[in-house]
Amino acid sequence: MKWIKKTGVIASVVVVSGILINAVSTKTTEKAAEEKVTTAFYFPAKIDFAGESAPLNVADVKERFDRELLVNANLHATTQIIIKRANRAFTVIEPILKKNGVPDDFKYLAVAESGLVNAVSSAGARGVWQFMPETGKQYGLEIDDLIDERYHLEKSTEAACKYLLNAKEKLGSWTLAAASYNAGLAGVNRQLTFQGVNDYYDLLLNDETSRYVFRILALKQIMKEPAKYNFYLAEGDMYPVLPVKNITVSSSIPDLAVFAKEQGINYKILKIHNPWLRDRKLNVTSGKEYSVEIPLSGY
Repeated sequence: MKWIKKTGVIASVVVVSGILINAVSTKTTEKAAEEKVTTAFYFPAKIDFAGESAPLNVADVKERFDRELLVNANLHATTQIIIKRANRAFTVIEPILKKNGVPDDFKYLAVAESGLVNAVSSAGARGVWQFMPETGKQYGLEIDDLIDERYHLEKSTEAACKYLLNAKEKLGSWTLAAASYNAGLAGVNRQLTFQGVNDYYDLLLNDETSRYVFRILALKQIMKEPAKYNFYLAEGDMYPVLPVKNITVSSSIPDLAVFAKEQGINYKILKIHNPWLRDRKLNVTSGKEYSVEIPLSGY
């Protein structure tokens, strides 16, 4: 009798377990279906860079784009702070790109390069546009112990435009020009010649450059439709554009801390607004002048 009762209990457990397994299986199926819908939702039907379409029908291209889209959509804090910074930085970058005839999409190249901060790479590249010293000088930036215009957003954006226009002329497409920003003009041109192709998406490149344009595309997609990727930011969350005035300086400033106080601010605020000033003083040679930015509020 005891054995029969135990058998009944075991049978009941088996039945209940079967119900639970079926329930879990159903939920797993529903979750998979939900994830399938989500995937279709987050992955765009088409994407382009500067009007040049990425061939998402090619498996390799689709998967590389998918990788960067997933990675950057899930770097939640990093991507969110980039969106906040863009509200301020893009107001400077966009009109300079437009003035120079460079497609607006190149602002996302600056995002990929630095996250829109004055970053410093292990190789020595600096600023939002990550110029190396010699390349910066080649494209008109002043770089020495006292001044480093790689940290000057307006001037470095102008320099980037010069580089990109030159690269587009030599390589034939904006996408290849973007790739060359990472791998160098000579490096991209050498691979085009060796591999006998003329399209970025047909090239076999090193891992960094292979991912580079796709990261730009992913950032573009996420920043254009942030809510689609679970980034919900109100206008008040964005870093505001601060009102400033510009003072023309045509003579040397021996002490920038004293100069800052004369302008009604402190040394820290002066350096935040003028990161291209790399020392405690500014030497101005005869006939030369600089524009120094002074904030009117937000300090």
